[in-house]
Parts: sequence; C-alpha cells; structure tokens
Amino acid sequence: MDNISDLVARLGSDEDSVRKMAVFKLQSAIGDPSFADMFISEGGLPKLRFLCLQATGNTLAYSLTSLSRLLELDMGWDHISQEIIERAVELVVTQPLVNILRGAMSILVAIVSHPHTGASLVGSFGFQALKPAVALYPQFMEMLVARLSSADHALCANSLQLINALMRDAVTNDLEGEWPKFIKKLQDLGVIRAVYMLMQSTAIHDLAHPLLEFQSLTKLMLRKWRDIKVDMETADHRRALRSLYVASSASKSGGDDSTLGSKKAPPDRWRRLGFETESPAWEFENTGFLGMMDLTDFVQKYEDTYQKLLLEQSTKPLQQRCPITRASLAVTSTLYEHFEVDKSDNEDSQRYTLLDSRTNFEKAFKPLLLHWSRLHTAGLNAYLRLWKTTGAEADDFEKVEELVRILVEQVVGEASRTKDIAEVEEELAEFEYQKLRELQMELLELTYEDAWGHHLRQVREELNHEALQFVKEQRIRCLLQGAWFPHSIGYGSENGPVTKANLNRNVPSAWRYVKLSHNRRFLHYADYEGRAEKEPGLDDLNNKIDLSAVSSVVSNVSASPPSTSSSSSTIKTTVPAQTSTKITVHGYIPSSHKDSSVSQGDKEMVLLQLNPQSHTLASEWLDGLLMLLNQQPITADTNKLVNLIGSYGLKIRLLNVRFEDVGLEEPVLPTRDGVDEDYYYDIGGMDAGA
Repeated sequence: MDNISDLVARLGSDEDSVRKMAVFKLQSAIGDPSFADMFISEGGLPKLRFLCLQATGNTLAYSLTSLSRLLELDMGWDHISQEIIERAVELVVTQPLVNILRGAMSILVAIVSHPHTGASLVGSFGFQALKPAVALYPQFMEMLVARLSSADHALCANSLQLINALMRDAVTNDLEGEWPKFIKKLQDLGVIRAVYMLMQSTAIHDLAHPLLEFQSLTKLMLRKWRDIKVDMETADHRRALRSLYVASSASKSGGDDSTLGSKKAPPDRWRRLGFETESPAWEFENTGFLGMMDLTDFVQKYEDTYQKLLLEQSTKPLQQRCPITRASLAVTSTLYEHFEVDKSDNEDSQRYTLLDSRTNFEKAFKPLLLHWSRLHTAGLNAYLRLWKTTGAEADDFEKVEELVRILVEQVVGEASRTKDIAEVEEELAEFEYQKLRELQMELLELTYEDAWGHHLRQVREELNHEALQFVKEQRIRCLLQGAWFPHSIGYGSENGPVTKANLNRNVPSAWRYVKLSHNRRFLHYADYEGRAEKEPGLDDLNNKIDLSAVSSVVSNVSASPPSTSSSSSTIKTTVPAQTSTKITVHGYIPSSHKDSSVSQGDKEMVLLQLNPQSHTLASEWLDGLLMLLNQQPITADTNKLVNLIGSYGLKIRLLNVRFEDVGLEEPVLPTRDGVDEDYYYDIGGMDAGA
C-alpha cells in the first residue's frame, strides 16, 4: 500500500521527469485488478485523468495507455467525460507520435465498445458518445482510415479495432436506421481498399484478430441488408426500382418516370427487365434489399451495357431471353451461400483461436468478400455468357444458375489469399464451359456417392457390366462383318494351320479375308492375290477354324498386359519387336489333320495369323477374339470405350434424378430383370431394350 501511495503522490509532482517515471511504472502494474483497485482507492484516478488531459510527449503516451488498461478492467468509467473523449479524438486527428495515437485509440475503442447500460458522466456510449467530438474534428474518420496505411502494424491494428468498434455499434445499436450512411461514408473514405490490402499483406499475422473481426462485420452488414424486405411503400425501395426502369431507356419510349405504376406504363415493363411478374417486390424475397443493392449498383455503373443487354434480349423469342434481373438475384444468392454469410459473426474469431497450421490460417481470410460488388458484376457477366454459350431457354434457368455456382466455387473458392480481384474477374470471364461441365459431373458423382453410398456403387457396377456387354457385342459384330488383312507372300508355319503339305511353303497371295460364322462357332478365311471389290461370302472361304480348338491369342497390339491376370489365363501379349502389328491365334489341330506317325499329344500350334492395317482394326479383332472366347479385353481403345459408355450412362442417370425425387431415402434402382443377352443400346439415352 505504501508503494501505491507513493506512486500516486509522484503522479501529482511538479516535475515532469518524476511524473513520467511514475506513470511509466503505472502502465505496467495497472493491468492487475487488485493493484488497480488500490490505485483508485488511493485517489490516483483524478491525477491520471489530469495527465491524460494536460501532459505531452511520453508522459501523455504512458498516461493514455494506463487509462485504457484500467478501462479494459471495467474500472474508472465514472471519470470518463466528454472532455476526455474530445481529447482522444483531437489526438487521433492532430498527433503524429505513434505511441500517443495507440493509447488514444485504445481509449476510444473501450468507450465505443462499452455496454450501453453502464452509468457514467458521459451519459451515452458507442458512436453517439463520439459524435460531439467528431463534430469539432470532422477529419476524424478520414484520419482514422489513413492510419490503416501506417508502417507501424500495432497502430494499424489499433485503427482497425476502433473502426470495427464504430461499425459494430452503428450496425447493432442504431435505432434511427442511419447505419447505412455511416458505412457508406467509411467506404467512400477507402476503408475497403485499405483493409483488403492489409488482408493480402505480409503483416496479416500481426493484424489477424482485427482483420477477422472486420471480415465478420462485413458478413453482418450483408446479412442485415439481406434481412431488409423490399417494400414498395418504402421511399428508398421505390426509388431504387424506379432507377432500374429509367436506366432501361423505357422512359424514352413510354414517357418519363412518372409513368411508373400508372396506367400509361407499358404492361410488361417489369418482365422486360427480367422479372417474372409485374409485381417485382416479392421476387426479392430470398435476397432482400441486398439483391436490390447489387442490381442497382450494376445498372448504375454499367448503364450502357444494361441497355444493350435489354435491347439484345428483346429481339429474341420470349423463351430464349435471359432474364437479367433474375440472373442478378441468382448471383447474389450464390455469393451469399458461398461466403456462408448466415454463419455466426463470431465464427471467424473462434476459428482463428483454433488455427494450427499455415494452410488453415490462410483459408480463414476471405479478402475477396470485401469486393462483393465487383464479384457480383463478374458473376452476372459469367451468367449471361453461359446462357448464350449453352443456348439456354427459360426452363434452363436453374441449370445455368448451377453452373455459375460451380464456377464461383472453383474460381473464388480456390483463390489464394493473395490473389488479386482483377485476376479473379478475368478467370470468371474466361473459364471454359467444357471444363465447367466436367467439374459439374465430378461434383455430381461425389454428391450422389455421399448420399447413396452402396446404391450408387451398385448402379456403377451394373452399368460397367452392361457397357462391357455392349462393347463385346460391337467387337464380335466386327468379326461377323469380316475384314481384309494384308498377307506376306513368303510365310512359314506361323501363317496358318500347319500340316506336312504346307509347312515352309511359299503361297503366292497378298490378302487374307477372315469372317466369323453366323453361329459364332467358326472363323472362316481364305487367301487372295488381290483385294476384291466385293467381299467374299462364307461359302467362298475354303478354310475354317473351330473356335473350340483355340487355346490362346498372342499379339503385339498392346504392350501393356491386363490389369489383373492369373497363372491359368490363356491371354498372351508380347512387346512388339517390330513395327508390324500381328495377331496370332493358337490352338490344337483336329485329329483328322494330324500325322498318325507323329505323336504330338496336346501340343499347341499356330492356327491363324492376322496383320491388321490400323490400330483400330487391331483392337477390334484382338479384343473381339478374346471376348468371343469369354476373356477380358486388353487394348486401351476397348477399355476406354467401356469406361466411356459406363460413365456416360451413370451421368445420364444422375442428371435425370434429383434428391427431392427420392427424398434422400433408399432409391429404387433400375434392374435387368427379364432381359437376356439379346439386347441393344440407345446411346442417346443409355436405355437397354430387349
């Protein structure tokens, strides 16, 4: 107690050096509640107040810091008067010293943030308490925003904390509805740009808390604007609607803006602007006044573009016109959902306290949120572009809206903290439609995978099986159709059924024609000196191979073996040693063709060799033969076709089913009951028919 009494006594010393040392020690000790309580009981608060009002230099800086820390302990409020507030505001405007500015701002933050129920000499808290002082120093808000560009990070943090306190008080405690004017004044002074630059700077670690609070306050304002219902009886709302009508050049053809709502107004004046009906107020139900603000902001900034769009749409059939107003409101809703504006305004601060990695830290900040208006404009332009690219019609509105939602998630959602808004606008304007569709299908599969689980896997397995059967039938039909293969003049035992009569014999032929029998049991072929214009019939092919005698197929068509194989598999593939493509069929010679003097047992021999002219023909015949023998295809072309058809069928089914159709309950899946192997596919709809 003696030390505190001595400290209080020295605060009232006539010597500045004594006061400076005393208040220097005070600023460190007064953060202890028990010390602060003793300090007040010893009569130290009036002396501290006097120093805050009269001192200069470091003595003033230490005094302001001590008083702000006392207020943080919720003590000393009975000595906070209008005089103290005016002194703090004056220092913010006129004082160049950083340490003095920090203390002054900290005191103002405490005053603005103090609960309104507290009793004090001020009589009011929040921004109302500052208004008389700000009236004396009108540069206050301008200087406060200017401090955000200071090289001193602590001063930037103090400035932003005070701005946050003023914004929160204005938005939550303004009973007169003047908060939008206050927010607009801050925006006009450049607060958005200043905070945006801080959020992208390397100083973000020092400013994390106030920056996240500003981000939360931005969401709070967006939510508050969204909650304001558009009402035609409200002057501001009616004025905003009138501005849309006037900007559309409707007044040039339908009279001045006094015709709005009168009998002289065109009967389709609102639908022409992209509304669904002639009663536009209800269409803002989901977006509230926020949707109105976004729309009018776009129209005011890009009036010529707006007029050209309306004129362009008016020349199209009614079904093909893009409803610009509805598109604008859809983009507002998309951005609102993307930034999760409805979540608690304290969530960002809570999340910051739990950050445990640099990656999460970076993701916590959403600087692009501060450029809401520019994102809305870019999103609306993207919607219009996609509408035109896809040739959409009125019934496709929600489909284009979904594409825009995916576009925003991809471009805005994946943007790094330091990515500039101009780059994001450029990406939104140039993102390829085809890539967007691919993303849509990937997301669709993931969504239904999560929702349906094993049901979707079952559908996928069924579709893959059906795709394999379809490709099998296609490949076998290639064999049924027949094909010409170039044939070397000199050949040995690898070029056909081997007997003593033809072993090592030169056959003067250049082409071989091969065709599968209708019953799919025999492979017929014959050699010709030239390729005939008319394809030979089965009766003209004097050689045939019983497929039941085929043991394996060897080929250099594919250098990659099947993904799965077993030791008992009869599929053989070899890495090609030359550029020529070969398909060799191995099997067992029927006993009637065997030399009775030679006991060959079950020895495998060459039955047929084919030399396909193209990779496609090689894939068709190699996999056709394998699948005819109930073996798996091995070429990349065939496997790609199977996957493509299976994936295509899955996507068609997903696009034709919505969550609301099944209520997220166990869906009724299509079956193959009653369908045998004799079926065909309609590729357009991927429906199987018997």
